[in-house]
Amino acid sequence: MCRRRFNCRKPASQNGVGILKKTECLSSCGRAKEWEKAQIVSELRQKYPLKELLKLAHIARSTFYYYLKPKKDKYFVEKQQIQEIYLANNGRYGRRRIHAVLQSKGYVINHKTVDKLMKSLCLNGKQRKSKYKSYKGEVGKVAPNILSRNFYTNKPFEKLVTDVTEFAVCNDKIYLSPILDLYNREIVSYSISLTPNFEQTRKMLCGLFEKLPTDAEPILHSDQGWQYQMKEFQRLLKKHKITQSMSRKGNCLDNAVMENFFGRLKVEMFYGEKFNSVEEFIQKLHEYIAYYNNDRISIKLKGLSPVQYRTQSQVTI
Repeated sequence: MCRRRFNCRKPASQNGVGILKKTECLSSCGRAKEWEKAQIVSELRQKYPLKELLKLAHIARSTFYYYLKPKKDKYFVEKQQIQEIYLANNGRYGRRRIHAVLQSKGYVINHKTVDKLMKSLCLNGKQRKSKYKSYKGEVGKVAPNILSRNFYTNKPFEKLVTDVTEFAVCNDKIYLSPILDLYNREIVSYSISLTPNFEQTRKMLCGLFEKLPTDAEPILHSDQGWQYQMKEFQRLLKKHKITQSMSRKGNCLDNAVMENFFGRLKVEMFYGEKFNSVEEFIQKLHEYIAYYNNDRISIKLKGLSPVQYRTQSQVTI
């Protein structure tokens, strides 16, 4: 095949033979592509007149210079935008979210193209890891699984989920206890503590009670953690017309949305990061939750952040 001749590189002592084969290829190989011919002409032009080489290759001078000219990157602007979006979100956005942001900015681009461009730029969305377990057996009353994996709701403060997760930072452990609204995946209340005690859970509930609409009677779903089995926890829920629901024992899928939030949180702001102190970590955690609620877009929320989605739906209503 002629292509093999194009790629052939002879030792210095056989330069003459190599040149001869290249010139033969220019004239005899009808299947040679124009860019391949232009490459050979470029290599031989120091030894032969350009005019004769072009005639032999059957390509126009303009065609020769066209293939020599560096090609403009078709996706130069898109690559810049992808890098800006990726860096603005601290590497937390993968292909789907970056594609959604590009679309919201008016770019017409396929998600597969975004994937290829990200790979060419060596940009990868962060990947995830494990979980703190608060289950200590039946230490109180276990509620039925009322939610039963029906995570859909069409209004705020109808279905809420909660759990506790643990972080190891600077030889200490920090615990986050949030409440997530299944309507828009917003963290409507949360508490951070150095020990997973009931006071942390109480603070989280107080934050919820302050935001709860007067006519709301939501379901609050959790696992069978010890704090959710306590009489005081259940008394506070009953006082505020909240129905308690619990996952079945050892079944994390019953609280999959909360689990998913913890996984994403740790991938995006914890794993692979270094913190100089517990205080610094707690500050970063506050910042991330604010970012998650107000700025981090979700494909399931039509490319909006949780707060944007809730605000937009309220305007529509």
